[in-house]
Amino acid sequence: MDRTTNHPVLDFSKGREVSFTFEGRRLTGYEGESVAAALHAAGIRALHESTKKHRPRGLFCAIGNCSSCLMKVNGVPNVRVCIEPLREGMTVERQTGREKPNFPAPEAEGAAGAGRRPIETEILVVGAGPAGICAAIEAAKAGAQVLLLERSERIGGQLLKQTHKFFGSKEQYAGMRGVEIARILEREASSLEGIETWTGSSVAGIYPDGIVLADRRGTAEGIRPRAVIVATGAAERNLVFPNNDLPGVYGAGAVQTLMNMEGVVPARRVLMVGAGNIGLIVSYQLLQAGVEVAAVIEAAPQIGGYEVHANKLRRAGVPILTSHTIRRALGSERVEGAVICQVDERFQPIPGTEQTVRCDAVCMAVGLSPLPELFFQAGCEMKFVTELGGYVPVIDSRRRTSVAQVYAAGDSGGVEEASSAMLTGKLAGLCAAADLGYADGYQEKFADYTAQLESLRPVGGKIRNGLAKAGEGEPVPYER
Repeated sequence: MDRTTNHPVLDFSKGREVSFTFEGRRLTGYEGESVAAALHAAGIRALHESTKKHRPRGLFCAIGNCSSCLMKVNGVPNVRVCIEPLREGMTVERQTGREKPNFPAPEAEGAAGAGRRPIETEILVVGAGPAGICAAIEAAKAGAQVLLLERSERIGGQLLKQTHKFFGSKEQYAGMRGVEIARILEREASSLEGIETWTGSSVAGIYPDGIVLADRRGTAEGIRPRAVIVATGAAERNLVFPNNDLPGVYGAGAVQTLMNMEGVVPARRVLMVGAGNIGLIVSYQLLQAGVEVAAVIEAAPQIGGYEVHANKLRRAGVPILTSHTIRRALGSERVEGAVICQVDERFQPIPGTEQTVRCDAVCMAVGLSPLPELFFQAGCEMKFVTELGGYVPVIDSRRRTSVAQVYAAGDSGGVEEASSAMLTGKLAGLCAAADLGYADGYQEKFADYTAQLESLRPVGGKIRNGLAKAGEGEPVPYER
């Protein structure tokens, strides 16, 4: 069993042990953990098969964004097992590509949602990560009625995976770990009567008539909000190299999910690709979970993360190789090693510098891209901004997009980091509530949150350059 038994920071208290069947094999796991985690703990890495070449696929994002973990659960195909909770008696099977569900056509009078009026709410917040929770809390404190939707079974998003201590000020939870911050925000959100939370729910679309269609645990629900705050976060990137689709090539967030949320060891020896803060922090977290880090490689001539994180790895004996990239992953059914090489000043491979690294996993920490689908569907004006990770909505200083009553919060509006995400969430919730008439105390809070956010953004840095391209302007006072 590949489970963490001794961790210096986290306590993996598990629930009831349950049994399930995987392709005729009886396995056990813990109720409520993801199906993917239970399979990983049993040593099963290949979860899916590609459509045309029938290549094995494994967990990559672990937050429900990609198709690498689609499996058939209890006869139902296309289930993302990275976010599907394990239950007693489940039957799990691999599938090839996307299979067509074989559901009987519902009768008109019995169709899910037929004849029901849309659910009314003042503010709908899509996504309950650090930005979404803060947006919901701020809007509810102002007096608005809030419906908070989250695809996973727990709210907290990336904070639930983060065991490192935050920098910044007291207002930004300096000195606290992300997992501790998640608990604080969850308690605050649950204590506010103005917030209703749906977990296991996702938004399928925002439509011109103002209706938002949501999937609530398999039931279609129509929602008619007066304002929508999109806080859907971002997705992991990958690089193009041979065998980049093998089971054992993970996004950094997936590695964090397995080892910091599920208590499952993702591998024995990992090659980390990327020496930004995420790559350095996750490498140290791997060491905490008892996993060996073969090396951290970075294509740039210098690391992108803080030296304090890099020095912790160096003291632990982990080599950090700058001006290096991955050439290919080795293996047929799963990662069995990797080939790396040096690159020149134009990031081109230098012949004769290839070397083989022994590892059973490759962790990709090469950046994030905002999840822009809902903004596109809502008709928001969009721009591709490299500094912010990809396509982002054009917003003003109140987090408003070009579509009335649609707001952006967190990484969905441009990739920054968790402290910034919480502050943009607070601003979005505050401003959405003010635009609906809940304006008491708006001026002071707006000035405070804006000043805190500005203090987190280095002068002349890429985030400021990106925000300028995306149209975020100077703060302006609220006007009724």
